[in-house]
Formats: sequence, structure tokens, C-alpha cells
Amino acid sequence: MAEIKPFSAYRPAKGLEEQIAALPYDVYSSEEAREEVAGHPLSFLAIDRAETQLEEAADPHGEAVYQRAAALLEKRIRDGAFVRDEAPCYYIYELEMQGRRQTGIVGCAGVEDYLQGVIRKHENTRRDKEEDRVRHIEACGAQTGPIFLAYRAREGINRIVSRYRKEKPVCDFVSPDKVAHRVWVIGDASDIACLQAEFAQVPAVYIADGHHRCASAVRLALARRAGKAESLDKEACEGILSVLFPDEELLIMAYDRVVKDLGGMTEDAFLSRVGEVFRVEAVDGPLRPEKKGTFGMYVSGRWYCLSRRDGPDPGDLSVVDSLDVSILQRELLDPILGIKDPKTDQRIDFVGGIRGLGELERRCRRDCAVAFSLYPTSIEELFAVADAGLLMPPKSTWFEPKLRSGLFLHSLSEPETLPTGRE
Repeated sequence: MAEIKPFSAYRPAKGLEEQIAALPYDVYSSEEAREEVAGHPLSFLAIDRAETQLEEAADPHGEAVYQRAAALLEKRIRDGAFVRDEAPCYYIYELEMQGRRQTGIVGCAGVEDYLQGVIRKHENTRRDKEEDRVRHIEACGAQTGPIFLAYRAREGINRIVSRYRKEKPVCDFVSPDKVAHRVWVIGDASDIACLQAEFAQVPAVYIADGHHRCASAVRLALARRAGKAESLDKEACEGILSVLFPDEELLIMAYDRVVKDLGGMTEDAFLSRVGEVFRVEAVDGPLRPEKKGTFGMYVSGRWYCLSRRDGPDPGDLSVVDSLDVSILQRELLDPILGIKDPKTDQRIDFVGGIRGLGELERRCRRDCAVAFSLYPTSIEELFAVADAGLLMPPKSTWFEPKLRSGLFLHSLSEPETLPTGRE
């Protein structure tokens, strides 16, 4: 069962939330990160991607970058840009995009739950990306980007959240991408106890986004258990900064594919090969599939609808093999275009569904030959894959809206080393 603990968060001082909140560090290229920080100097991205504070030639994984992040975070705390709540709390974090809301509980998930499989994953992680966040967390003495967790909705949690949502939030702003962000503080002891008890009845929680941040937090906790990373508080390291959302509120968008060439084939030869596996029907405009097992394809300025001619009975396939991203890889990208490993092949790229079908057309005009639009993976499929202990193909899910970094910081430093207290 899940152990989700309250904690004393560092949060932006009143009125600075909008200036500080930043999209996750890994959605930016180095150039984009520098541009964002130049235009928004208080953005938390300056800490998450501290190479933006150094010369362009600086190694983004050099020790100077992590030390700069630590120094900048400490300065902002000392200057009062961040203030720590005196008592452990839960927090409600609501995001609203295009009239759709998702409302989560901010707390600390347990490292032991990750090790025991209560926190379930659906992606592998890369060691180099883990190492980057391990060094960043250790240098800063804080977890700065929350893990996006999902759970099967519980009425008891919903009731508490609904009651708090009737009150005025302590933080309420709209980010430049037109997403509303609202925060409430749950400091009442009885509500804290109820929430902790409710989560204790949740058999599993699922990483929706943030696999690398989660794995990094676990690595650092294990190091602290082993007597390393002694500058960090051992008990604090056992918690993983998380926002937990009920499954019924979540939106997964498609993760589309673009390929740089047709594998040496002419357009006619390519369409003929695709037609051996799929029914290929020309359509009048951009196509987002409306059901599983169909795909949109854009090549040479034309859109097509692809539907499978034959194939294994879905009941005979594993939950991973039955995913649309798996079908496209197995039946088209590999045998026809020669893309054996989408994790490493430089000919394929991935486009988050939030960018729209126009982005697929733009990429084909700029640097690609063919694009594929997919039907989104469902939250039920994600749960099923994780429950089976399996892994999804790379870039199978795109969650929107994105959680902001900088709104909640989980300090791993000794309690007396940093100031606390809010007005």
C-alpha cells in the first residue's frame, strides 16, 4: 500500500509564483533554456538548468553547473524568494487547460515503495540522465521537480479535495501557455491523517511522467543509507517529491512520429509497401485517428488513413504488443523503413501531441519525409503495462498539462541550515 507523507515545502513568496514557476528542465533545448531565462530572470529554469548562468561553452554537466545551481537556490532562499512552511502539510495543486481540470495531492512518496514495486514504472531510464539529476539534487540539497504519479481514484480523497477547492487558493495564476495553476494548503491535522490513511489503502501508484527524477531520488536515498551523501538529511532522502492525480482526471495525448527519409524508396514504392500491410486511403486534410488500430500518415503533401488489413488477434498479444505505438513499430517502421531501434536510430524523431498535426506537416517540409499521427495510449493501458511489470516502447505517452517546477521544493538539507516561516 502507498505511503504518502506530508512535508514542509519551500514555496515561492506570495506574488512571485508566476515569475518563478517553470516548465520541466527537460522540455527545453540548451538554446531554448537560455532564451527563456534571459526573458524571465526569476524562472526556476535558471536553477534547473544552471548552465544558462554560465558561458555558452560551459559543459552542461560540469561541476560548475551544479555548484551554480546550489548557490543560486541558496541566494533566492536567503533573499526571501522562497519561504518554507513551518509544519508538514499536504498541498493541492490544480492545473486547468482549455476548460479541463486535474487536481492532485502534493506529498512525498516513499523510496521503499519504489523498491518494493508499489510505485510502478512503464519506462526504462538512462544512466546519464539519472546521474545529472542525482548531482543536481545533491548539490542543491533539495528535490526541485515533482514526480507526476497517478492512482485509481478514491472517493475519500476526492471529498477532501472538493472541500478545500471551495476556499480561496493561496496561489492562483495563468502561465504563458494559458494553463491556470492553483494551490491550496492542507495543514489541518485531521485532514492530514485522513489523507495519509486513504493513500494507505491505495495498492499501487504509477509514474506518469518523471521516471528519471524518480530513479535519481531513489539512487540518492540508497547512497545516503550507505553512509554517503552525508550533507543530506537521511530521513528526508526517503521521500520523493510527488504530485498524485486520480486517473479519472488525466489526459494522455498521442506521441507522434516523423522519419527523415523513405529508406531509399520512391514515394510510389513506399506507398505500395505500406499497402501490403495496411489499407491506405487518401483523405482531404490532417488526420488524428479516432480509434485504436488506425494511423494518420503524411507524405509528399498528402494525408492518408492507414488501417490494418490483417494481424494477430488482439487477445493473443501482450498488453505492450497491442499498443498502437508497438503496432506501428512492428508492422511499418521496422520492416518497411528499417528503423530497428527507435531509441537510438537518428532517422526517427518524436512529436508530442500538444504540438498538433501542423507540426507534423512543418517537419515534413523542413527535414523529414513522412509523418505518422497516432491514437493516444490510454491511462488504462499504462496501468496494465505497469501492473504486468512490462515496459512501453519509448515515447508512448504525452501528458498535458505539464507540472511546473519551483512551486514546491522538498528540502533534503539538515533542518537548521535554511530559514523557515511564512507570514
